[in-house]
Amino acid sequence: ANMKLLGIETSCDETAAAIVEDGTHIISNVVSSQVDIHARYGGIVPEVASRQHILSIVPVLQQVTTNFEDISGLAVTMGPGLPGSLLVGVNIAKAIAFTHDLPLIGINHLEAHIYANWLERDDPPLFPAIYLIVSGGHTDLVLMEEHGKYTLLGKTRDDAIGEAYDKVARILGLGYPGGPAIETAALQGNPSSYPLPRAWIRNSYDFSFSGLKTAVLHLVDKLGGLDAQSPQTISDIAASFQDAAIEVIATKTVEAAEQHGVSQILLAGGVASNQSLRNAIDCRSSIPVRYPRPEFCTDNAAMVAACGYFNLKAGKTDGWDLDVISGLRLGQ
Repeated sequence: ANMKLLGIETSCDETAAAIVEDGTHIISNVVSSQVDIHARYGGIVPEVASRQHILSIVPVLQQVTTNFEDISGLAVTMGPGLPGSLLVGVNIAKAIAFTHDLPLIGINHLEAHIYANWLERDDPPLFPAIYLIVSGGHTDLVLMEEHGKYTLLGKTRDDAIGEAYDKVARILGLGYPGGPAIETAALQGNPSSYPLPRAWIRNSYDFSFSGLKTAVLHLVDKLGGLDAQSPQTISDIAASFQDAAIEVIATKTVEAAEQHGVSQILLAGGVASNQSLRNAIDCRSSIPVRYPRPEFCTDNAAMVAACGYFNLKAGKTDGWDLDVISGLRLGQ
């Protein structure tokens, strides 16, 4: 029989719910974004996010389904993320699971991003695989040998890549969120116009972006401040920043894939929809590279439901004492 899972995602600033069949086929998928609310502040305000989730979660669920009869289980993000935001999703998930006597599955948000690669695909990813999780909060390089078996090979020692994009976008006056803004500006720029530092961190798959961000800040100061810059200069700086960040990420990802002899490289997370990053990995790699459709890269509940399906099949469920863990790691 086909298994339909309801997924709920409230880890950051998207209130999302979805129903997915057999881990791949999306029956319904709704994401309510708070990006316009937080854009005023140039970043996410946790207290504002929590209150907005409370307002949005019931309407979002009503759009996804009014009938829990044919649902086989309920998957909800339990971490990592903002504690107040996570609590909204976990508590409503418990209420629904309890009321309708459904298995409850607490989902690691990072693992959920990985499962975006199973959505709406006839050919599931092959193991072993190297996963690059690139988002606002994470830059992780992960070896996945099979469902549920992960080894963290490298992570960021300071800023996540998405965070670095946001901060540099702020320095360059390009607005929030920074990822799409810098990617667009960089298209008009020359990536070799300003030599910016690349943090290679020898003999490690770890990343670091804070030095690069500071270098951009000093560069803008040296050129006479933001107000003195032409749009072309801003584009050139954006392109140079993006080139520096992506070169390190792409090189390390391909190195890790070759070292571990994997079948595929898979991208996940909001920054996985960055065309320059995809191209950089593609052109360096002899190993096939895959990524989800752009709408599945950013936070959504379909990936949570897909992840829940594979967990439920493996017999992993949670009790009513399920708690949020805002600093949850992969493989925990």
